[in-house]
Amino acid sequence: MASPHLIYFADPMCSWCYGFSPVVEDIRRAFGRALPIRVVMGGLRPGTDKPMTEEAKAELAGHWSHVHEATGLPFDRGALDHEGFLYDTDPAARAVVVVRREGEERAVSYLGRLQRAFYAEAQDITSGEVLAGLAAELGFDRGLFLEQWGSEEAKAETWRDYAVSQRAGVTGFPTLVAGPNEQGAYGVVTRGYAPSEPVVATLQEWISRTVA
Repeated sequence: MASPHLIYFADPMCSWCYGFSPVVEDIRRAFGRALPIRVVMGGLRPGTDKPMTEEAKAELAGHWSHVHEATGLPFDRGALDHEGFLYDTDPAARAVVVVRREGEERAVSYLGRLQRAFYAEAQDITSGEVLAGLAAELGFDRGLFLEQWGSEEAKAETWRDYAVSQRAGVTGFPTLVAGPNEQGAYGVVTRGYAPSEPVVATLQEWISRTVA
């Protein structure tokens, strides 16, 4: 039977996933490598091909305000004002998939870096050059990253993630799943945002039963 682990269905451009990022870091601190986290890209808005209207930007900024109120995390809506900006979540998701090939821990770290870059620093993470620069911060070669990121293999791998998310019945992000238990089953830890304390407490209780 597989060792206990978490499956984290998320999207780099999902504001509530950004809000959940400190919770993910608290989980990593609490359990370390004893409870690995695998990230699966959910596919929030892949393939969007029309620039956002001002009305849509205002609506989105309202959602961001709710996340800020719940989490205290900083937001800079300047990312939405880049010329010709398309709220296409596929480029950033594909970047996470490429980084994931080098290990789950690096993928989790890169996901968090993308979220900060977009929401707090107003960087355009639909841009390959921006994505490569952020990957370089984690030690990736920019040229090799861009080559892999632009490949048909990476595109297909990312869309397989979306299919996995759909087959798992995930309808919103973040969604955190834990398993397997002693019967080999997986269960939902949280659907949607939840603060660190109850999430970590739930996992501590679950893993104590699972490894006992």
